[in-house]
Amino acid sequence: MKLDPTKMQDWQIAEAAEETAKPTTQLAKELGILDDELIPMGRLLAKIDYAKVLRRLNAPQRAKYIDVTAITPTPLGEGKTTTTMGLVQGLGKLGKSVIGAIRQPSGGPTFNIKGSAAGGGLSQCIPLVPFSLGLTGDIDCITNAHNLMMVALTSRLQHESNYDDAQLAKRNLKRLDIDPARVQVKWVMDFCAQALRDIIIGRGGKMDGFEMPSGFAITVSSEVMAILAVSKDLKDLRQRMGKIVVAYDKKGREVTTKDLEVDGAMTAWMVKALNPNLLQTVEGQPVFVHAGPFANIAIGQNSIIADMLGTRLADYYVTESGFGADIGFEKFWNLKCRMSGLVPNAVVIVATIRALKMHGGGPTVKPGLPLAKEYTNENVALVEAGCENLVAHIETVKKSGVRPVVCINSFYTDTPAEIAVVRKISEKSGALCAVSEHWLKGGEGAKELAEAVITACNEKNHFKFLYELSTPLRKRIELIAKEVYGASGVDYTPEAQKKAEMLEADPTAKQLGTCMVKTHLSLSHDPDMKGRPHSWRLPIRDILVYKGAGFIVPVAGDIKLMPGTASDPAFRRIDVDVETAKVRGLF
Repeated sequence: MKLDPTKMQDWQIAEAAEETAKPTTQLAKELGILDDELIPMGRLLAKIDYAKVLRRLNAPQRAKYIDVTAITPTPLGEGKTTTTMGLVQGLGKLGKSVIGAIRQPSGGPTFNIKGSAAGGGLSQCIPLVPFSLGLTGDIDCITNAHNLMMVALTSRLQHESNYDDAQLAKRNLKRLDIDPARVQVKWVMDFCAQALRDIIIGRGGKMDGFEMPSGFAITVSSEVMAILAVSKDLKDLRQRMGKIVVAYDKKGREVTTKDLEVDGAMTAWMVKALNPNLLQTVEGQPVFVHAGPFANIAIGQNSIIADMLGTRLADYYVTESGFGADIGFEKFWNLKCRMSGLVPNAVVIVATIRALKMHGGGPTVKPGLPLAKEYTNENVALVEAGCENLVAHIETVKKSGVRPVVCINSFYTDTPAEIAVVRKISEKSGALCAVSEHWLKGGEGAKELAEAVITACNEKNHFKFLYELSTPLRKRIELIAKEVYGASGVDYTPEAQKKAEMLEADPTAKQLGTCMVKTHLSLSHDPDMKGRPHSWRLPIRDILVYKGAGFIVPVAGDIKLMPGTASDPAFRRIDVDVETAKVRGLF
């Protein structure tokens, strides 16, 4: 069956491709994974026992390590995952041994407006339905581990309020004297549910819990998800799980999951989730799917464990960082690479003519509404003006010491003149540039991109971090704000200022990385500031502490850890064929 993305929806392409896809056992064999290192979860899905593979190989990095990032996107997204799949397929077409790696999608965007993040057209990750609907249960494990921590916290608050010290001692409990006004975490669920952001729990009598304000965040923002992304093995995860700061006591001391004696049980929920998931592109190249933190409110990377595997099993390993280079790549650069010890050989910046026109002053782009004529008709002036945003991202990648490759993710409405101006500006700014038609043509359409990436991989780079861990917290924030976002300075609320001073005085916090939280829709904190904003200051309204993951998390602007569901969400179009039990409508 000929797959035609101009006539078929993504789920139809995926369904047709799955009929002739390689069994996972064959994929694993081609990678050199032994039978006892594979945990089958169906014909087209499996987990890999990473510990067994790494012990057997006991080998250094083999692959060229490639990160895919993007310019600041429109709310529609610019096809970064599609490009990642296309690049993997393009390298495959050139005869290269290659593995791709992406994050597991959250149920929030899958059932909201963004879709499942499997890619699209002829550059997708399959099988689509399991990928989109829970995969092998990793996110469920994270949700349960996190909420078990909340159960431990809230039950301890109840018992300490109901019993005196002697009664607590009889129950083998030591009073932690938790300050209910300084609880640092909320419950989590993997949907966008704005109605649950702020709630009151414990209503009723003294046997119904401790009455207090609480709320929900989305699972992918949980520190437990971040821990999955950065842990190197089970021992590492177990140690990190006990360091999560859940609250502070009435003297201002940390109360951790270890203090609540829940860290071991939380780890028990996470054991199977440590093994990466093995899927494939529609053209049969292997894809690791593991961890799923957002980049605007978390680290935005697939797992270090997947990278450790992938860079030892293939000659080229393509991973993806969430959103633009100001967010996803900055965290890949200064957090993930520092933690993993891996250094990228090339960085791809995905750009679309559509997004460049928006940054050049084009009309507002809104999901569910038709695009204005400026986006479908040639307008070289808008594209050229919007390239200011692209240049900012090129400069960010170059500051890491790596030469970027700009990928123009081709749409059928793009014109030769529009493409030419992007190529000219990209190359003038020191980047390689390639046009890719992977959505329409699969790997065949990504050959130019693959060749440019190989060229970049063969160049010597001079990778360096933006800051050292010895750099004080506020200096780090200032460096990221000025050097990456383009801010003229940083402002702090009184609460954030107080926390920054406290953390700078805490010797245990000085070795923590800095994981910024801000909108993905602008280089600034304000989603309405498009292009490359000038003469603005970054407002830090709060600072969170993720000691288990190893981060300090400054929060810039008004951004929520629980997104909201839009008025026209994707779940309205998802259904099941009751005759075949096949899911329809995913994208």
